[in-house]
Amino acid sequence: MSHIDAGETAPLHDDSDDVSDALPVLDITLPESFNGKRFDVALAALLPDYSRSRIQQWIKQGHARLDAQTVAPKHKLIGGEHARVYAITETEVSVEPEPIALDVRHADDDLIVINKSAGLVVHPGAGNRHGTLVNGLIHQFPELKQMPRAGLVHRLDKNTTGLLVVARNLTAHKVLVDALKAHEIERVYQALVCGVMTGGGNVDAPLGRHPTQRTRMAVNHTGRPARTHYRIIERFDAHTLLQVRLETGRTHQIRVHMAHIGHPLVGDPMYGGRPRFPAAASDDARQALQSYKRQALHACALRLRHPRSRDWVEFDAPNPQDLQNLVDLLR
Repeated sequence: MSHIDAGETAPLHDDSDDVSDALPVLDITLPESFNGKRFDVALAALLPDYSRSRIQQWIKQGHARLDAQTVAPKHKLIGGEHARVYAITETEVSVEPEPIALDVRHADDDLIVINKSAGLVVHPGAGNRHGTLVNGLIHQFPELKQMPRAGLVHRLDKNTTGLLVVARNLTAHKVLVDALKAHEIERVYQALVCGVMTGGGNVDAPLGRHPTQRTRMAVNHTGRPARTHYRIIERFDAHTLLQVRLETGRTHQIRVHMAHIGHPLVGDPMYGGRPRFPAAASDDARQALQSYKRQALHACALRLRHPRSRDWVEFDAPNPQDLQNLVDLLR
């Protein structure tokens, strides 16, 4: 039987004045039954709160040692060895906290649910070092600075609105990431598309980078599997309001899949083409369609198992005002 002690802490840097740099030290006696197992496989089995990739990183960096020695992740065990693990989290060292207004729909010790506004970039990158969702998150929830990707479990495009879930600790992060991979987090969107659809259905078409335009995605037989399910909420003269559910979560998935079947999202600057006007559209409706310059897509609902209680929890967010105004005019 293994034995794990986890009461000790150690500083990441001796000169650090940040209390979040105090790291848990895990002392583990590896059971005899682990004879012949890889070191990383054994630690992943004994420390289910941490992903295997994270454990492999710790081993390679010397933060997880075997009998006080640095070994390779694939090192084969005899059984009975002693492992010491410094549970180091990734720090978003290059991201500065900024007081950005966020619509927090839920927050507890394990997760946060944010209703993202249009125009808000989720994560800093080239040309977007400031003013992102992550800058605002680590300002309001400083502990997220120690989390991988500030606790983000999934993303939304800059101009897609709606619900995002954020993990507040490593245990919750692993549970939620695993749930997302296993398609156990239900993400529901409302999408306003061009054309009058006759019925619901699904799109099962792999997605990859566009062969010549690298900022775009495209249906590509060499791409990754992607499945989108949709049903009709309401039909208008030249448009359809859909409820869309993701089975997979590829970049631009809904936008590309809807364009692929001939019903691009209203306002989509990359995949949408020209605005389409109903024959009897009012001047206000025409103006609204012409001036709507972002994809009409909103992540309206999330359903998932809470990482601690394992109870199903649901969150929802109404359509943003600009999208709702457009729907009302078309109606």
